[in-house]
Amino acid sequence: MQKTVSILGMHCASCAINIERKLKKTAGVTLASVNYASEKAVVELDSESHLEDVYDSIKSLGYTPVKNAESRSQESDAIDKAKEQELTKLKNKLYVSSFLTVLILIGTFIEFAPSILKHPVTIMLLTIPVQFYIGWQFYQSTFASLKNRSANMDTLISFGTTAAFSLSVAMIVFEDLFMSNGLMGHYFDVSAVVITLVLVGKYLENIAKGKTGSAMKKLIGLQAKNATIIKDNKQIEISVSEIKLGDLIIVKEGQKIPLDGIVAEGDSYVDESMITGEPIPNHKRLGDKVVGGTVNQNGNLVITVTKVGEDTLLSQIIKLVEQAQSSKAPIQKLADQIAGYFVPITLIIAVLTFVVWYNFGPEPSFVYALINAISVLVIACPCALGLATPTAIMVGTGLGAQNGILIKNAEQLQKAHNLTTIVFDKTGTITVGHPSVTDILTYDFDRQELLTLASSAESHPLAKAFVQYAKNDSVAIKKADNYSSTPGLGIQAEVEGQSILLGEKLISKSNIILDKFINDKISLEQQAKTVIPVAVNNQLVGAFAIADQIRDYSKQVIGQLNKLGINTVLLTGDNQKTADEVAKKIGIKTVIAEVLPTDKEKTIIDLQNQNQIVAMVGDGINDAPALAKADIGIAIGSGTDIAIESSDIVLLGGDIKKIPQSIVLSKKTMQTIKQNLFWAFGYNIILIPIATGILYPFGGFLLSPMIASVAMALSSVSVVANSLRLNAAKLEE
Repeated sequence: MQKTVSILGMHCASCAINIERKLKKTAGVTLASVNYASEKAVVELDSESHLEDVYDSIKSLGYTPVKNAESRSQESDAIDKAKEQELTKLKNKLYVSSFLTVLILIGTFIEFAPSILKHPVTIMLLTIPVQFYIGWQFYQSTFASLKNRSANMDTLISFGTTAAFSLSVAMIVFEDLFMSNGLMGHYFDVSAVVITLVLVGKYLENIAKGKTGSAMKKLIGLQAKNATIIKDNKQIEISVSEIKLGDLIIVKEGQKIPLDGIVAEGDSYVDESMITGEPIPNHKRLGDKVVGGTVNQNGNLVITVTKVGEDTLLSQIIKLVEQAQSSKAPIQKLADQIAGYFVPITLIIAVLTFVVWYNFGPEPSFVYALINAISVLVIACPCALGLATPTAIMVGTGLGAQNGILIKNAEQLQKAHNLTTIVFDKTGTITVGHPSVTDILTYDFDRQELLTLASSAESHPLAKAFVQYAKNDSVAIKKADNYSSTPGLGIQAEVEGQSILLGEKLISKSNIILDKFINDKISLEQQAKTVIPVAVNNQLVGAFAIADQIRDYSKQVIGQLNKLGINTVLLTGDNQKTADEVAKKIGIKTVIAEVLPTDKEKTIIDLQNQNQIVAMVGDGINDAPALAKADIGIAIGSGTDIAIESSDIVLLGGDIKKIPQSIVLSKKTMQTIKQNLFWAFGYNIILIPIATGILYPFGGFLLSPMIASVAMALSSVSVVANSLRLNAAKLEE
């Protein structure tokens, strides 16, 4: 079983790495993944009884797991409240730290400052609360990490600032000794400024990170908390969590529909943009399905509840987005590996920096050695590396969800931009999926009588086409006797004593001449129509042409995919001529027709063997083997009928227009990730050597710890800010 656990208190990417390592060693955990950006852990457990062990492991490292609430909405509220309290606490600490640091800087650098403020003991007393009260969070995290034989960014900060503070105290207590060795003054300002600037960076980072999860918050916010049920002819408002299957609820104009259901009474337009991504409301009448989270725009609706809790479409969408945002893309593996070794390597570099400067640096060599080592500790930041990929994934998957594109995990989001071939099932994807009668041919037989007999006898999936056409023509449908259907051949029945046969193979098998029909069939099949002959009393009397209409925007979608350089293939069980005609109309060049559902998977394998990266587009149910075998399975569907678990990407509302958008989304997300990783790697590769003093021989340049702390803070904020730019991305090119 899989569980997602929210975690409070992570300060950097190394925190996530350490928690993940700990969880993988926890009893009952078979798989664990911790995402720093989303602040969530996804764990696979042998049984739910081990969940407490997971909580205990997280607590042992000094972090706070959020235990599951009664509903996702309540859990989200609890997390938001905890984060708000944490942010307020951080802001208050920042006020105090900033005030004391300003006084320390004035006393240290301003010549005309009051003498008492310039006194080293005064400055030390001002620094103590910054170092040990404001900075206590760094010590707590360091103690917990070292206890578990690990380290994180807080370890670097606490080591660096403690070294600066301790040296300064020693220089006051043993002033004469230090002066005799040419060392004067103190470095309390370094300690105070670094801690303050790190807090500024964390504050800005937390605000920015909060925005990356805005899409998830919007989705959760769509869930209604209360609903009005009808019981004993009375309207009673209760919590949504108390509603049961079959309950009647009333939704008034302007209210959210609380849960999935069927309209039992009323007539209204419902805004389903959160499902379809389209702003045009849908008309709902008696018997129509409605989805929880959508908005009733006018008139009252009485709804019979058909799904509650985690079974509702909105809950499934939220779960899917949550899983995607907590998952890791393959491109993140390198960053995670580096982040895992980052802090220990940085500590080694800092020690080597101290040794080199102490032994080979100018006098006072000890001061140069210490300050440069502190600069290395402060400027090294695994956060930017840890945030580079997950923040972009969070924003990308959130943007997709807002546009009706549900991406199951980060791996598929990454893979989508490399697609070379997209295979389309015809029925219900390229076409509307509802066959209709387009032509009626008669051979010396009354048209109305032909329609009456055929619609009365018809009983297979094409029945709706016949029956609907008959109803539109005001034709009475009569009772059929002795009905039988032979798959692949046709059907036969008796209507008012007359023998009726439908289907070319069945009629031909009965030795009935089909010459007239064959000529008409050739002409109609060239128009992508399926033609069904009808025989009455062993005499050919007519034929029906039936077509599944092509979606209005199918040609546009194929054109967009061609522009993106993607090959398109039409895969169908329909006859070759019909399939060729459909493909010709919409611009698909490769057609594979007359394929049984069981053979569609083989087609996908054949394409993959040609080194193609293949996506399969289908309804998520009948095409399940092909969807599963494809590199990316794309399911389309409408409302509550959608099979969310059957594919990698789900397009809500049955809209294939979202396929090009999905690819554009993947391309833009990957572009953002690569930008983030470039700057994150570049930042550390360039600035850590500078912090060691490598440029000192070329003009005496050294990087002060204060400038290092500013750079460190900006690195994480810049990565998150770049990811947030995705929110403004246009998915139509």
